[in-house]
Amino acid sequence: MPEHHLDGAYYGPSIPPPSKTYHRPGHGGGGGGCCCNPFTCCCSCIFNCICTCIFQILCTLLVIAAVVGFICWFVLRPNKVNFHISDASLTQFDFSTRNNTLYYDLHLNVSIRNPNKRIGIYYDSIEARAIYHGQNFSIVKPDPFYQGHKNTTDLNLVFTGQDSVQLGSEYNVEKDSGVYQFGLRLYMRIRFKFGWIKTKKIKPMIKCDLKVPFKGNGTFERTQCNLDW
Repeated sequence: MPEHHLDGAYYGPSIPPPSKTYHRPGHGGGGGGCCCNPFTCCCSCIFNCICTCIFQILCTLLVIAAVVGFICWFVLRPNKVNFHISDASLTQFDFSTRNNTLYYDLHLNVSIRNPNKRIGIYYDSIEARAIYHGQNFSIVKPDPFYQGHKNTTDLNLVFTGQDSVQLGSEYNVEKDSGVYQFGLRLYMRIRFKFGWIKTKKIKPMIKCDLKVPFKGNGTFERTQCNLDW
């Protein structure tokens, strides 16, 4: 039987289509997948929780401190302690150029006013320095004392003696005028007391600049001092 040739035609079994491959995200090495480590996720959550807790605790402590501070201020109503030089007298202030020695007799009365109703003050130590144009020429140390509520205490300071100093032309000018310019510095260690509570020691410095007339040359004017922490 003669063979018949059919151009372009094929009559055989059907050819199956190519199989498709599916990749689940996160499995295998397929491109675009991501890997999630449960241990890493857990640590991140714990860290975030710890940071949040610390922040909340700090905020709570700040609020409590602010409330306590306001209550203390409202109850105590603290007022600044006032320092004045209420009186001063100068009976000797002679300088010898032969041996650069200053002979002096200066008396100062420092008035300390505690205006607080509920706060007392312990003056544990006081060092008073008399200064003339930048030079210390005498130091006295009054006895410690306690100052009660709404109390005024007078501190009598006596600077008398002699000391070797170097004075300039201002001495002769002020000697002719009969009025001398002095400085007073009070270096203190004090504690505050309210109720049964006592604070730690603090170290304020009181600064006073004053003009003192030599005896018979005028009247001393009450002088305000400044508090320097």
